[in-house]
Amino acid sequence: MAEDADPARKSIGARRNPASADAILEAAEAVLVEAGYAGFSIEAVARRARAGKPTIYRWWPSKAALLLEVYQRQKRVDVPDTGRLEEDLVGFLNNLFAHWRETSSGSVFRSLIAEAQSDDAASAALADYALGRRSHTGQMVERARARGEIGADIDAALVADLIASFAWKHLLTNRLDEDEATIRKAVHYVMRGIAVPGR
Repeated sequence: MAEDADPARKSIGARRNPASADAILEAAEAVLVEAGYAGFSIEAVARRARAGKPTIYRWWPSKAALLLEVYQRQKRVDVPDTGRLEEDLVGFLNNLFAHWRETSSGSVFRSLIAEAQSDDAASAALADYALGRRSHTGQMVERARARGEIGADIDAALVADLIASFAWKHLLTNRLDEDEATIRKAVHYVMRGIAVPGR
């Protein structure tokens, strides 16, 4: 897609004007609600925000990057800290599935994943986002390691990837109504591979 990325636009780190950035993000959310993912465009956001396309591209180098920030603004998923990793992971997945199911975020993220299969800009934006989420989810695993609940040699990032792959599979196959017993079983299988014996 011609508008999705411009290799010359590299000033992603340019300092943002907070008021202008908020106006653009609010306009992007509004366009997304009104036109859906298929009708979302940088031109439409620029018109709605009364901002120039160069300003938008200075802060978001592609349509996918802008959509991912909109997605992150919408995302309200509690990350439990119960003192037990198994309960934390089950609670996190339950919260994530409910959020995807009950808001437009699930549809937006599903579309972004699909677009990333054929669009380099979307793929790069999604990879950057996934790296950050991997670290965020991995914090639950790191807490468990500090408690001695899992082995010291366990790769927290890899465990986070296993949890994410379970979640993304359910998102992409529209199975977000999975019952807690199945979620708990999947987490239990992961725990059997990483828990310290006797814990």
